Amino acid sequence: MPYTVYILFSEIHKKQSTGFTSNLKERFKSHNELGNDWTSKYRPWKIIYFKEFEFKEDAMKYESWLKTGIARDFIKSLPH
Repeated sequence: MPYTVYILFSEIHKKQSTGFTSNLKERFKSHNELGNDWTSKYRPWKIIYFKEFEFKEDAMKYESWLKTGIARDFIKSLPH
């Protein structure tokens, strides 16, 4: 089962959110329609980046890296 690391962007609020999932379609729906967590406050979201991994551990490591200051330049370079 592939795991997907993703970056969401809220154009209205100029916020981003990074996560990983085994079902990107359902997770995206959750962020935009269902949940009442932090991301619900900044709807609507769009996916600006994703990358698939075969192993959960690799996806988790990459997600952690994206949440570091080192990855800021990479994320800023993504089209919003």
